[in-house]
Amino acid sequence: MMGIWGKLTAGDDFCGIRNTAFQAGENITYYIFYSVAGIYVNAGTANFSTTLEKLDNKPVYHVVGTGQSNSGYDWIFKVRDRYETYFDTSNLQPLKFVRRVDEGGYKKNEDVSFNQQTNTAITDAGVFKVPNCIQDVLSAVYYARNINFDKYNVGDKIPFNMFLDNEVDNLYIRYLGKEVIRTRYGKFNAIKFSPLLVKGTIFQGGEKMFVWVSDDANHMPLRIESPIVVGSIKVDMMSYRNNRYPLTSLIDFR
Repeated sequence: MMGIWGKLTAGDDFCGIRNTAFQAGENITYYIFYSVAGIYVNAGTANFSTTLEKLDNKPVYHVVGTGQSNSGYDWIFKVRDRYETYFDTSNLQPLKFVRRVDEGGYKKNEDVSFNQQTNTAITDAGVFKVPNCIQDVLSAVYYARNINFDKYNVGDKIPFNMFLDNEVDNLYIRYLGKEVIRTRYGKFNAIKFSPLLVKGTIFQGGEKMFVWVSDDANHMPLRIESPIVVGSIKVDMMSYRNNRYPLTSLIDFR
């Protein structure tokens, strides 16, 4: 691969970031809008909460992410998802990951324990060797919020490694610059990027998802747009509380 992906590994540039973007107690709620023919309808909700806890006597951030389709749209594609991650407060590396997925009849339960000393991930399927600075699918979101995007040029790729379904995926975030975006909540100064996705039950693989985060110290996700198996979705931040800093990127309310 070309560009920054060819020059750097995740160990070079995606390790050692400290948390300056979020704090314990942060809670963000999103509305999920679904479209088949260009008209978006409110089809579901998602919520992400962060608490400070201890795991094996080590301080960790415990993030719980839930997503569900509204009952009126369950007949189209019923979703009841719950993701949990426990990651080290000192280096933002995951120690435990829990996934409970129910998507259109597809069900998946996954429990992963990460050992930073031995660089291994332990699941019901065995013990897997993983590289330094491995992330799970949820911890990667919070780790990415701490990236200093000012270091990168538009088009640069920021690589990272993720462990999911008993495999290590070599992924990246492509930085797409800054722009003003108007969401269902309001108008924001935002940072835009596209994560490389692994094909799943809902999302297509590749760089087809676009993410906008607040262009302030919070780097709070504001909007996500992506095609899915049938149609497309748009996810907008609709409420938040206990963010670490004022949301200075907000220009005005809708």
